[in-house]
Amino acid sequence: MIRSLPPRRPLGPRGPQVSPLGLGSWHIWDRVEFGEAVALVRRAVDAGINLFDVAYYNMGPHPDDSPTDLIWARAVREAGLQRDDYVFCGKLWLWDYPAQDFTQQLKVALDRVGIEKADTAVIGDYKSIDIPAVVDDVARQIAEGRLGSWGTNNWPFADFEAARAYAARHGLPQPSFVQLKYGIARRAMAEGPHYGGLFRRGELGLQASDVFEGGILAGNKHTTRQIGADPGGIRQAIVDAADEVTRIARGFDATPAQLGIAFVLSNPAVTNVLFGARRLSQLEDNLGGLELFAKHGPEVRRAVEHLWIDRDKVNPDGTKLMPAPSKPA
Repeated sequence: MIRSLPPRRPLGPRGPQVSPLGLGSWHIWDRVEFGEAVALVRRAVDAGINLFDVAYYNMGPHPDDSPTDLIWARAVREAGLQRDDYVFCGKLWLWDYPAQDFTQQLKVALDRVGIEKADTAVIGDYKSIDIPAVVDDVARQIAEGRLGSWGTNNWPFADFEAARAYAARHGLPQPSFVQLKYGIARRAMAEGPHYGGLFRRGELGLQASDVFEGGILAGNKHTTRQIGADPGGIRQAIVDAADEVTRIARGFDATPAQLGIAFVLSNPAVTNVLFGARRLSQLEDNLGGLELFAKHGPEVRRAVEHLWIDRDKVNPDGTKLMPAPSKPA
């Protein structure tokens, strides 16, 4: 059993110190028996995991008013965690922006979980926006103490660079990291020449999300749970590849989830890997991915090279993922 995680690293040049693994929250905590949720957050922190990706999901395509953030907050209290035991990574949404600006969103989100500040936040679910207004709004949240740093989620690279350039010109906080779909099957954006260049120069951190494609690549290829977007329309191909992932994992005496984590960590640009766990046994299994990475990281990467499914299906600059990007003022 893995007892502790490797040393923490900054989530990008301006981000908080985070563990290589982090627990996400979208429709996770609201599907967990509460006693198990308490055990999960306690075990995670005891093992060295300090990042929790938590959000209030009630905008855009998530109008279901999920209580997942409330359940997480209650579990944290029941587990006896103190505020400095964890890094809170929130979400800021663009679906009804600027009618619901970031001040409104953060006040609601932070009040729901009973804390005063998000250590960092991801601006997610991209749509065409007024980039300067968004960057100015983020800067306001940081200046007023509601937010520590920020990153983006699957933005087209041109718009991300426009936001970074605007922040630099005006002396405002620049994005410190990007959260990208990244795993055995989806690699185009994370390993492409656009974001990849910033990673290689140490100008940006990478937080990997959707590593298991909603559980499909963790041994549950017939999952009925709600899964995120399917850039490139490759989900069925990923389902078809799931048995091959399991076969390769067995060759390393590992589980598919451990193989997926070891693959992602074998990219030195990755600072943090997000995953959801509904049971303590899943958490323990995922922690085993660290040992597989430490022993066989390069071999794992070579073994799954032929399963890069979104190659030539998604532009590495992200333009096939999103609507046409806006232009900054």
